[in-house]
Amino acid sequence: MKALLIVDIQNDFLPGGALAVPAGDEIIETVNALQACFPLVVATQDWHPEGHGSFASAHAGKKPFETSTLGGLDQVLWPDHCVQSSKGADFSGALSQNAIEAVFRKGTDPGIDSYSGFFDNGKLKDTGLAAYLKGRNISQLFIAGLAGDFCVAYTALDALELGFRTYVFEDATRPIDAEGFEKMKKAITEKGGKIIHSAAILQTCQ
Repeated sequence: MKALLIVDIQNDFLPGGALAVPAGDEIIETVNALQACFPLVVATQDWHPEGHGSFASAHAGKKPFETSTLGGLDQVLWPDHCVQSSKGADFSGALSQNAIEAVFRKGTDPGIDSYSGFFDNGKLKDTGLAAYLKGRNISQLFIAGLAGDFCVAYTALDALELGFRTYVFEDATRPIDAEGFEKMKKAITEKGGKIIHSAAILQTCQ
């Protein structure tokens, strides 16, 4: 069985947000259309406590997009974003949510960042997403959302390691950095994932 995973389509990642992904809002219409093509739709939500260690503001003298370490790992320092219960952490009002059966929150531990929807960056904690999907007999996972070179890509790589046949909708994601996205797409395909266009699915379900 197949499922659609919608990654982090939240206000702070959209134009005008604290960590806006360029043209991130352009994918929402496609993501909404795709939902009707899947028997199961789930989503992830970045959900940081105030003062999260990935925020530049939590490191004296550091500015956003500089690097540091967090949880023993190299860490890009971000602007404060997707703070729990803030408007920025909310899903976009333009995103259709009626078909979303479950939401998996990530980034809740202030001591380590979480790009993937499955684990934190050190793979110390599991969000429960893998067990949920396997409990629903999901073998094929189709991924859309933001940002293509970070949370979408790391989610796809973990999905492959967990044994899911994994597909990323190239036209239903946008990256922060285009060059970085090209590198991540290569990493995904080298591990057996597929980069596809939404038309491949929409044409078969309408």
